[in-house]
Amino acid sequence: MSLSAHKPPSFNICRHASMNPLRFSSGSLIADRRADYAEMLLAAGDIRAAADLMADAVALVPDWVGGHYRLGEMRAEAGDVAGAHDAWRECLRLDAADRLGASLKLELHGAVSGLDTAPSAFVETLFDQYAETFDEALVEKLEYRVPELLEKAVQAAAAGRTGFAHVVDLGCGTGLMGERLRRMASFIEGFDLSAEMLRKAEGKGLYDRLRQADLQTLQSLPRQADLVTAADVFMYLGALDRIFAMVAAHLSPGALFAFSVEKHDGPGDLQLRPSRRYAHAPAYIARVAAAAGFDLVSQEDAVIRMDRGEPVVGLIVVARKGVATDGVAERAPGTAADQRPPAH
Repeated sequence: MSLSAHKPPSFNICRHASMNPLRFSSGSLIADRRADYAEMLLAAGDIRAAADLMADAVALVPDWVGGHYRLGEMRAEAGDVAGAHDAWRECLRLDAADRLGASLKLELHGAVSGLDTAPSAFVETLFDQYAETFDEALVEKLEYRVPELLEKAVQAAAAGRTGFAHVVDLGCGTGLMGERLRRMASFIEGFDLSAEMLRKAEGKGLYDRLRQADLQTLQSLPRQADLVTAADVFMYLGALDRIFAMVAAHLSPGALFAFSVEKHDGPGDLQLRPSRRYAHAPAYIARVAAAAGFDLVSQEDAVIRMDRGEPVVGLIVVARKGVATDGVAERAPGTAADQRPPAH
């Protein structure tokens, strides 16, 4: 693919209404000191004493959301599952937006079931906090490979093309995927929930336009886009039916949709993992893509990063928007008639 000219950037970051900062410190010197001692006890292996001391710290500042969350983690590690549930429920009572992801902890520890998406406020808070060190942590420490893998998959799917006129990068983050897309696109538009990640992306000068948006509620995309990417994004969404249908509704026949997911090999469509990220079954991806009117061009297993020294296996997927005839999606030109999702 030939390189396309890079037009001067025109950034448009529409930020959400500001929220009160989440209190990671209690605001009380005594409570903070007790919490620090609790962490020391935990590191030394005295888990029960750590949980008890953390409970004392939280009792001094009852509206300390971060304290209740950490208390839940310590109680869970000590085997006090019911006590952990109580602590995380208190987080939700104090912070209904759930910026620390307490609902995900409750799901993982059996207190609730059927949670098929992560709270938007949790994702936003996570990446706002992570933005400053994101690139170094992900690429250098976790050996993150998704942008490279998606670039190769898109190039293979678009063999013969000279480039893309308009690319939309969903969950663009700091622009790691944008660095790859810039080589093949005339115009790149990035969407992300985190204002801090968008500021980092803006500083790189890779995108022609940046917008803050929640992918769980995003209603439309630029109709002129001929490639949509989502690198390491859908593990924070969970259920994908709505986002796939929305993307498909705003693409012309033949446009490409390239994305990654963590691979789920067990029963069911998706699984919430201890990392609080969702993994997706290959059959689920194939079914949801087909329902939205996409043909799977490629779906390949790959190690997408490391996590605590262990490889994380994901799926690198490229789909093509089919041609609609009488309300029924047909295969786009260039897609083999007998194309089927690869067996796994």
